[in-house]
Amino acid sequence: MERVLYILLGFSLLAACNTTSKEVKAENLKETPPVKRQIVDLTHVFSEETVYWVTAKEFEMDVVAAGETDKGFYYAANNFATAEHGGTHIDAPIHFAKGKQYVDEIPLENLIGHAIKIDVSKTALTNPDYLVSIEDFTNWEAQENMQIPAGSIVLLETGFSKFYPDKKKYLGTDQRGDEAVKLLHFPGLSPEAAQWLVDNRDIKSIGIDTPSIDYGQSQYFKTHVILLSENIPAFENLTNLDKLPSKGFEVVALPMKIKGGSGAPLRIVAFVN
Repeated sequence: MERVLYILLGFSLLAACNTTSKEVKAENLKETPPVKRQIVDLTHVFSEETVYWVTAKEFEMDVVAAGETDKGFYYAANNFATAEHGGTHIDAPIHFAKGKQYVDEIPLENLIGHAIKIDVSKTALTNPDYLVSIEDFTNWEAQENMQIPAGSIVLLETGFSKFYPDKKKYLGTDQRGDEAVKLLHFPGLSPEAAQWLVDNRDIKSIGIDTPSIDYGQSQYFKTHVILLSENIPAFENLTNLDKLPSKGFEVVALPMKIKGGSGAPLRIVAFVN
């Protein structure tokens, strides 16, 4: 009988411990609610105002239906047509590098992850032909007391998204066609800095708030060639970079999955703690 009492007492203590443990866990959960992260949309809306390269097909949308049906419900549908490269979009490596990845072949790991921002807007806004330099990257590293982390997504803030969709201010011209290419003026990444990133840092992808990762007056698009040859995709025509810190945030950049595409419209967002 005495042995039975000891066993029952043991079970009682075990049950009490389990109950207390559950109560403690529940209480801890109440005290530490999940951290809410700010979501920043880095994407310009697509519409008839969307900015495209001066030789590319602009965005068109035709209304197929919008209204009440004879069956008593509302129905809306549209058709749209657009070039791959316009508005907020991605340049797949194949765009400037033979044999490299099409847009549907880019690993998701290269489009999602921790990111940093290099802010050159103070200089770039006073010089539409500004080229982001190696010094801009080394200055960022000195200021942050760290190297650009391996596997980073790098975003370049020139401040030019404030002019979007005013083509004259954003592109340097509101003209279209082959001759208009000569009139383009907006900042970009220098080929020397692009090569420095490839040789000295391990980045997954790169983005900029201008129409191109090469500056407007580029003739040979060397920065495109350098980056895309290494299967480093580029995000162009970004916005809201001024709402991001210099580090400590994450990016998700998901393009339309076009089979064999050299680029695609892009929805890109940042998550800031």
